[in-house]
Amino acid sequence: MTHRALACLLVVLLLSGCMAKDSEMLGAPVEGYNHTSAAINRFTVNGAGGPNLGPYGGGGGQVCCGSVPRHWRPGLRAIVEWEKDPNPGASVGWPPHGTDGWREAYKKHAANYTRHRVVVEIPQYQEAGTLKVHFLPCNQVRVSADNIFYGVSGYPYNFPRKMEDTECPTP
Repeated sequence: MTHRALACLLVVLLLSGCMAKDSEMLGAPVEGYNHTSAAINRFTVNGAGGPNLGPYGGGGGQVCCGSVPRHWRPGLRAIVEWEKDPNPGASVGWPPHGTDGWREAYKKHAANYTRHRVVVEIPQYQEAGTLKVHFLPCNQVRVSADNIFYGVSGYPYNFPRKMEDTECPTP
């Protein structure tokens, strides 16, 4: 083999090592479902933000983007952090918006917001899809990362849209 042919072969081998392979992680929209009477003011799943959710709301919007592994693996988990307004209808009867009275009422109201953080398992999926976060009574959370949607047969968390708050255990 000539030096020129050997050099060409070496260049081809080096360049083939630089070719992109399928990414192990995929971008995924983040979607939320709130099954409680509280409002979810904001939330994140693995650091990616999701839409705010009114009482018993969600599923109507997505935020881009979280990331999920292309292939599910045992022990796959998600970290979910959120801020909750336990009394989202409290502003009825407040002073006019933008006034000092309104700001004072809001400050008192916001002092009742609670912040939470949980680590939850992500159930097995065949094909990666949307990160869907379900907020349940007693600050319970479930996350799925498949391409099956809420309400469809085969979806792992077809909870009722409205779930009554129950007597929650105290930590």
